[in-house]
Amino acid sequence: MDHLLLTGATGLLGRYLMKDLLTSGKKLAVLVRPSRKFDAETRVEAAMRVWDDLLGYEIPRPVVLTGDINKPDLGMSSNDIKWTAENCRSIIHNAASLSFVSTGRDSEPWRSNVDGTSNVLEFCQQAGINEFFHVSTAYVAGLRQGRIYETELNEGQEFGNPYEESKVMAEEMVRGSSFIDSLTVFRPAIILGDSQTGLTFTYHNFYAVLQLSLTIGHSMAERHFSGKINATDFRLNATGSERKNFVPVDWVSEAMSEIVNDSSLHDQTYHLTPRVPITTRLLKDVMEEVVGSYGVGIASSTQKVSERTEFEEVFFKHMEVYESYWKDDPEFDSSNTQNAVPHLPCPHVDRDMLIRMSAAAMEKGFNWRDPKVKKADLAPVQV
Repeated sequence: MDHLLLTGATGLLGRYLMKDLLTSGKKLAVLVRPSRKFDAETRVEAAMRVWDDLLGYEIPRPVVLTGDINKPDLGMSSNDIKWTAENCRSIIHNAASLSFVSTGRDSEPWRSNVDGTSNVLEFCQQAGINEFFHVSTAYVAGLRQGRIYETELNEGQEFGNPYEESKVMAEEMVRGSSFIDSLTVFRPAIILGDSQTGLTFTYHNFYAVLQLSLTIGHSMAERHFSGKINATDFRLNATGSERKNFVPVDWVSEAMSEIVNDSSLHDQTYHLTPRVPITTRLLKDVMEEVVGSYGVGIASSTQKVSERTEFEEVFFKHMEVYESYWKDDPEFDSSNTQNAVPHLPCPHVDRDMLIRMSAAAMEKGFNWRDPKVKKADLAPVQV
């Protein structure tokens, strides 16, 4: 009964958690959904081989359980259900939908973040898993302003998108589950790639904005004689002073892993947020440098649609999914995190780091591909 069950293992944070927890000696089981082309075992092995190559040595493998949080009994076979009930007493529920738009209550992000969490809770209660680590988000704060404390959740706030609201509902469900004996909640800010290498496996938020800027900028704008793109007719829906809270995935995973491995740090809520946020002006400057443009302006969010240029119309049309992206973030108090892991301060996401992350994403064409793994090459994991 010494395995830790992890959901969302093949996402960006999940892959880092697999690496950090397994290399720390933790016995890990992962619930993974088959893809259209590959079964769960092949997907996990491909992800693990990436770490083998990067680290230069083979790291331990997790027990792979085929399943889906959106199905009853998490879509697991009877044998896997029996094994989990006999070998797992704790879970990190990390699986989630990052969708910012929704077509209704039966679609994402509600389906995974609310209904999926409900399925996970029901399964854990039946399997006797009563130590729960829940990955929420700092943005359960919604559109609140001022200082946001780790002890706060639903203060009647409005939300910038369905994702934020669905994560509040999920966290409330977890907190209301009486069978859980130990509950630890992690609330990361906007997770980017690796602080040292720029490595990322997914391309949401910052990367989506960057990719769109590159695509539209190079297809629509005229070039200056210097070779740079003339973007003087373009204005962002920002004043430049808005604060954004970015955190590198390697730090989030390392902090979480240390807390998970130290029982004295359990039963708390942790804001995994930077001590110093960046501004939208810095984001603008980084975009200009990476895209190779100049002259991007900033404007009030009250700018009328009729005043927008053709360039802006195309950009904001495609950016509707991230409409709340340029809003000013509140100040996230992270006292619990700082007290728990004072030796792990969050690396500051500065200009150089953002450019390094941008270069890594552009090198991969904003499309990560795992190495190919043949089913016949898979070795059974000893449990």
